[in-house]
Amino acid sequence: MNRFIVFDVETPNHWNNRMSAIGITVIEDGIITDNFYSLVDPEQPFDWFNIKLTGINEESVFDAPAFPQLWEKIEPIMSSGILVAHNASFDMNVLRSCLSAYEIEWKPFVRGICTVVMGRSLLPGISHKLNDMCDYYGICLNHHQADSDSRACAEILLRYLETGADPEKYIRTYRLI
Repeated sequence: MNRFIVFDVETPNHWNNRMSAIGITVIEDGIITDNFYSLVDPEQPFDWFNIKLTGINEESVFDAPAFPQLWEKIEPIMSSGILVAHNASFDMNVLRSCLSAYEIEWKPFVRGICTVVMGRSLLPGISHKLNDMCDYYGICLNHHQADSDSRACAEILLRYLETGADPEKYIRTYRLI
């Protein structure tokens, strides 16, 4: 296992069942080899809180693809390695909700790693919020921007791997249907 697909999503509202942005960072053999970012038209209203948090609003996504069009582009990437996210249950749940809402069949289950769970095991006793981990490791972060968050999560995973952490120990199965 030497290919990780690190992803982060932003959501438009408190339902957290659609994406307004996605960032993907690919790690192969311990090196970041690719990055992808897209705004997403969630086809749902935006909440004020989410707009303030992410800076993404209805105008931002006016020309952005809806999830089905985006999925055609990112599915080959998402299928090409172990999925990784910081607080993976959130990102996996949003992905599952999008696949379900648009009746897109993919995989019933995916293998993934949560860098929060991994970090709590490797570095107990400290905060594992993304911004705190970036401060700890000196990683640049523009928080709540999906591309920056996925890149930061990838950098954190690489730090864990550099210390000899075995990623196999942290893989779990996430249900997507």
